[in-house]
Amino acid sequence: MAGAADRPRRAPVARETLRRALADTRPPEDPSRGHLIGARRELSPALARIAASPARPAAVLLPLLDRPSAKHGVSVLFTERADHLRHHAGQVSFPGGGFEHHENDPRSAALREAEEEIGLLATQVEVLGYLLPQLTVSGYAVTPVVGWVSGDFRPRPDPAEVASVFEVPLSHFLDPGNLTYREREWEGACFEVAEFRWQGHLIWGATAVMLLRLCESLDLNKL
Repeated sequence: MAGAADRPRRAPVARETLRRALADTRPPEDPSRGHLIGARRELSPALARIAASPARPAAVLLPLLDRPSAKHGVSVLFTERADHLRHHAGQVSFPGGGFEHHENDPRSAALREAEEEIGLLATQVEVLGYLLPQLTVSGYAVTPVVGWVSGDFRPRPDPAEVASVFEVPLSHFLDPGNLTYREREWEGACFEVAEFRWQGHLIWGATAVMLLRLCESLDLNKL
């Protein structure tokens, strides 16, 4: 079996490649609906209610950057959530959250949350497209908004929400050797959960699935 050192290196993904891959994507018509991913047996009554009911609309920004000094090409930016938060404390995620009462589209919500969490201005982002909305066990329907971020952006994390910010080469997620699955149980249901690891960080669950869908949309690798 070929090891990581034996696998051929991929050419860096270009901005125009991402534009073409996502050009035909659109935000969901109903942002309160999503797909519950990874359940391996019949849902418990609690999860069945979540899956059947309208969820709270939410959005995340999936930020892509091409740093002038980076040799690996495009990077993906992540946040590590503060430990005191009510939902998903300490987990790796993308900037994002629920819609505010005046918002009705994922683009507005994702850009607002990115500014609040890491100081990223909307003028520093080119929205490239959207990925399929995902239903979380916490009752949110999350639409990923893929954005190209200015390479000179420097994060200013809000300590009330974000413990740290880090970047990972996109090529890391395009390599199937870096993907693993683990079974986890929640509310009586067993889920097959995708996981990536990077320099001590565990990227899993909804965030990992969003990365898989981005890779699939590029059609460079069938993960």
